[in-house]
Amino acid sequence: MPRGCSGERGAWEVPSGFDPGFEYGRRMRFHGALAAESDLETGCRTVAASIRAGLGDGPIDLVVVFATPQHTAQLDRIPVLLHEQLGCRNLIGCTGQTLIGDGRVVGAEPAIAVLAARLPGVRLDTAALGNGDLPNPDAPPAAWHELLPPTTVPRRGMIVLSEPFHCDTRALLAGLDYAWPGLPKLGGIASGSRHPEGHVLFAGRGSHRQGAVVLSLAGEARVDAVVAQGCRPIGRPGRITKADRNRLVAVDDMSARQYVERQLATLGVGELDLARHGPLCLGIASDPFAGQDAAAGDFLVRNIFGIDPNTGSLLVGDQLAAGRQVQLHLRDRASSERDLQLRLLSANPGSALGALLFRCLGREGHDHRRFVAAAPEVPLVGFHCNGEIGPVGATTHLHGYTASFALFRPLVAP
Repeated sequence: MPRGCSGERGAWEVPSGFDPGFEYGRRMRFHGALAAESDLETGCRTVAASIRAGLGDGPIDLVVVFATPQHTAQLDRIPVLLHEQLGCRNLIGCTGQTLIGDGRVVGAEPAIAVLAARLPGVRLDTAALGNGDLPNPDAPPAAWHELLPPTTVPRRGMIVLSEPFHCDTRALLAGLDYAWPGLPKLGGIASGSRHPEGHVLFAGRGSHRQGAVVLSLAGEARVDAVVAQGCRPIGRPGRITKADRNRLVAVDDMSARQYVERQLATLGVGELDLARHGPLCLGIASDPFAGQDAAAGDFLVRNIFGIDPNTGSLLVGDQLAAGRQVQLHLRDRASSERDLQLRLLSANPGSALGALLFRCLGREGHDHRRFVAAAPEVPLVGFHCNGEIGPVGATTHLHGYTASFALFRPLVAP
C-alpha cells in the first residue's frame, strides 16, 4: 500500500486527567500568514516569524498549511520545517494551485499559507487514510470510529483534505456522516497538478501522495459552516416523478424537457438570456420531505449536462430519486456574490477567531474580499480546490463552483 494509505493516526499529547474546560493559562487564538518566496526555507521562516509575532512563544496546537506545487520536490520538507520552527502539536495541509492569506490571493508562483492556533481545552486528532482503510459500505458506525482515536469529549467538527486521483472522497464523506451524523465537515480536494502523484497531503511530520487527511476537533471549540453554492433559484419548484440514476425523466408527471420549458417561459428577458448562455443548474432538495417552501440554501445544486433529444430527459451531475423536490437554478457572478454576502451576514463571521476557505478553481468573484469586509479582524487562510466539501442540510457533499468556509469559535462565547 502506498505511503499515506496505511491509516496513520496521531493526536496531541493529552495531559493526565484532561479537563476540556481547563484553560492551561491560555485563551483560544488564531493567526494567519502567507509568504511568496522562491526559497522554501525562507518562506517557512517568514510565516513562522509572523505566527510567533501573532501568537507569542510557547507550543502551537494546530497548523493548517497550504502550498503551491511550484515547490515541487521540496514539498515533503514543509511539515518538517514548520514543526522545527513552530513546535506544532498537530499539522495538516495540502497543495493548492492558488492560495489565500493575509487578505490576498497568490498563484502560479512558489508560496505557502498557514493558519496556526492555540486551542486550550480542544482535543485534536488526525488520520491519514487511503481507500483501503475505509470500512465497507455495510460496516457499522463503530468501524468508522476506529479511524480516529477514542475521545471522552464530544467531537465538534472535522476538516477533510483529499487528492483527486486516488481517493474516493464521496465514499469517505458518506462514511464520516454515517459515523458522526450532524457533525460539520468541511474541506477541499488538492489542486495544482495534472499528474496522479503531483498532489501532496500533509499530516504531522509526514507527506502523502494518495488518500485523504482528516482532522477532528473535540471539546471546547465550535466549527461552523458557511457554504455558498453561488446560484439562485428560478421558476417554480417541482417534484421528481421519474428518474433513472443521474437521468431526470419526469417532474410533476411531465417530461423533464417540458418542465424546463415551462420554467423558462416565466423568466424576464435578462434571466432568460442568462439561462440560455450561462450554466443552467438543477437544485435538488436536501430534505426528501421538503415542502414547496424550501429555502434556496436547502437545495444541493448540480450541473445539467444536457437534454436527451430522443426522450427529453435531463442528464444531471448527481443521482436522483423519485419524490425529491427540484428547482432550476442560475449561476452567474452577481448571484455568487449576493449568495455569499447573505450567508456571511447570517453566520456573523466577525465573532469567529479564525477561518479556512475552500474555494472552487472555476468560481467567479472575490470571496476572500467579501469575508475580509465582513470580518476584518478574523484570520482567513485557504486555497482554490478541485472540489469543495461542506454540508447542505444534514448531509456533507462534494461541490463545484462553491465557497466553503470553516469558522472556528470557542464553544462558549467569551
